[in-house]
Amino acid sequence: MNEMRWIDVLLVEDDPGDILLTKEAFELNKVRNKLHVVNDGEQAMAFLRREEGYEDAPRPDLILLDLNLPRKDGREVLQDIKGDEELRRIPVVVLTTSEAEEDILRSYNLHANAYVSKPVDFDQFISVVRRIDDFFVTVVKLPSLD
Repeated sequence: MNEMRWIDVLLVEDDPGDILLTKEAFELNKVRNKLHVVNDGEQAMAFLRREEGYEDAPRPDLILLDLNLPRKDGREVLQDIKGDEELRRIPVVVLTTSEAEEDILRSYNLHANAYVSKPVDFDQFISVVRRIDDFFVTVVKLPSLD
């Protein structure tokens, strides 16, 4: 197992309720990882490419990506990330309400690292976020990206 280390997590989510739930999950689980939040796909790409007000943004170690986003949808964001030489190594977990087989298949075809359906229940949502965090922080060996 890896030593415990703190990571930067980028949450790409437009639903204020889901943002709040994710923040609460981090706090309740005593997750010390730094959570950065953007609300649409264009902001996500600006953050990742350090453009337009995000010049000092850290390179995230993990991206939690919703599929249904305004301005640029999560599928397009995933395609852009995995098609970019500098960004493609960042693990992307699709965290979405969709359980549609076509969304699951398309996400993996676009090289998502995992696909997780958001539970509606608060306690289950907290549990899912804790498991994602635990897996990527304590189990998986992440590459140095900066």
